[in-house]
Amino acid sequence: MLRDTWAEISLNRIRENMLSIRRSLPYSVKLMAVVKANGYGHGDLESAKAAVLAGADYLAVAYLEEALRLRDAGMKLPILLLTPIRPDQVPLALKYGLTLTVTSAKWFAEMRDYKPYASGGKLRVHVKMDTGLGRIGIRKKEEWDELALWLHAEDVEVDGFYTHFATAGQADTAFLEQQAARFAQMKEWGRASGLVIRHYHCAGSAAALRFPHLAMDMVRIGAAMYGFYPEKLVHSIKLEPALSLHSRLIQVKKLAKGEYLGYDNSYRAEEDEWIGTVPIGYADGWSQRMQGTEVLVEGQRAPIVGKICMDQLMIKLPGPLAEGTLVTLIGAQGSQRITFAELAAHIGSVSQEVSTSLGVRIARTYIDMEEEYRTWDKQIWPNEINRAVI
Repeated sequence: MLRDTWAEISLNRIRENMLSIRRSLPYSVKLMAVVKANGYGHGDLESAKAAVLAGADYLAVAYLEEALRLRDAGMKLPILLLTPIRPDQVPLALKYGLTLTVTSAKWFAEMRDYKPYASGGKLRVHVKMDTGLGRIGIRKKEEWDELALWLHAEDVEVDGFYTHFATAGQADTAFLEQQAARFAQMKEWGRASGLVIRHYHCAGSAAALRFPHLAMDMVRIGAAMYGFYPEKLVHSIKLEPALSLHSRLIQVKKLAKGEYLGYDNSYRAEEDEWIGTVPIGYADGWSQRMQGTEVLVEGQRAPIVGKICMDQLMIKLPGPLAEGTLVTLIGAQGSQRITFAELAAHIGSVSQEVSTSLGVRIARTYIDMEEEYRTWDKQIWPNEINRAVI
């Protein structure tokens, strides 16, 4: 590691979080581990391996290139692409055995130019229904009926039928209940179509933890894998964050009362103060929206002062500390802790925005499960660990 800024990631915590979620659900419910966006900033391959060792049945990513990376690394579980791909990319998806999200008959009609009937093997799909999030998916019965005609083809396997909730992390459940009722109605469309649909699923992390009765055939676990969940609304399970973020002081200086620091003279010392410079900035994902937050140094909270720069930021120190002193931006020192939830609240967002914003210049250090990973390539993918190997 050449730079004094790094993330420590506990793969064992990812695995334990998944095992805890697994234990909270009926055994028949399958687990889809969502490792998109570089495993929510934790590392996609590493997170996927931890999920597999916890018994995940499926993996999910957002985009085609993410899925190809997992396949190239030897991942054998079914992989669902949560975002529809272009019709001309279907041959590549078939080559790598990927499962596609589909949302329209028009897509199928265009796709047939690239996959003639009965060529290239079976196309495995999950149909996305829009019950109120308003992002992607089928909303009307007429849309479903039109798509269902294409789904009856012999070279198409309808592996799933799903939706996503907009408010699963909110205390008010009224809109979620509306979406659940709408999905129940849409499920009847699927059942009446004569199609064999293997899995119905609607619950992401928050819904799976709060409303186990909505688990259906499978749950999609993304944020909760990494310890992000609505803790105040979930009392039956305790998950732990898997990532902490650290750096070191690279310079310490004394600022006299009335002196300025930072771009645009953004901070003025109200008294004689000790200032430390930390090598992390907005190019690493620590954006200027983090101005006004704190870090930990010597077990104490130290405020960020002045505008955050591209490569560094400055903090007000409790005293004249040595260069090289450990700085914790996320995680614990002594009795003090800075959490993803605290930082997310400051910027008006969610924990996963903070974790996925951490840039590639920040080294990821994996601190446990070393033995399992050393023997990973020798594993035979036993059925007691993976129940859905293709």
